[in-house]
Amino acid sequence: MNFPNSPVDNCEFFLFDEADEATILRLRSRDDTNRLTRHCILSVQAALDKLATCPRPMIITGNEKFFSVGADLEEVKALTAMQALEFSRIGQSLMHAIEHFPALACAAISGYCMGGGLDLALACHYRIASPQGIFGHRGAALGLITGWGGTQRVPRLAGKGMALELFVTAEKITARRALEIGLIDEIADDPVAQALKRIQAG
Repeated sequence: MNFPNSPVDNCEFFLFDEADEATILRLRSRDDTNRLTRHCILSVQAALDKLATCPRPMIITGNEKFFSVGADLEEVKALTAMQALEFSRIGQSLMHAIEHFPALACAAISGYCMGGGLDLALACHYRIASPQGIFGHRGAALGLITGWGGTQRVPRLAGKGMALELFVTAEKITARRALEIGLIDEIADDPVAQALKRIQAG
């Protein structure tokens, strides 16, 4: 179902849920891992550009098991050097659009929030995770490093030492640990419902 009065329609990469307080953008993919492919990034970017013309609070979420696993690694492997540079830039553009969205942008995270998915969550103004949330930048295990702003946002939130640890070890951390180091702001059993409550409270 499309959000009432929304300038954006659902597509294969996301859908809108109804709420009086906010626009809820729910990431989706055929395998339910919500991979951020090139087409997905461009589609979400176009949606945000339209939503910004009549801004209201926005909640970005996924499903119970996956917020997003980040970039599609099979797609990344096939990129040439110039294509990889373009892919990095369109990812950066999306993160910039989220960070500078003219109303509150909240990430409601359940399950895995990895790599570029974590970059997307960190670009939001506020992050709420379920107790089952799992976070990490696994690129180092694959010989990769994020090009979507995580190398700047993680140190700002968690400090340089913790950022190095997360990037170099490719360690996965729990929601509780993510809260302790400052990657997320809150833990709640139902992150979307909690985000709506915070928006209602102003």
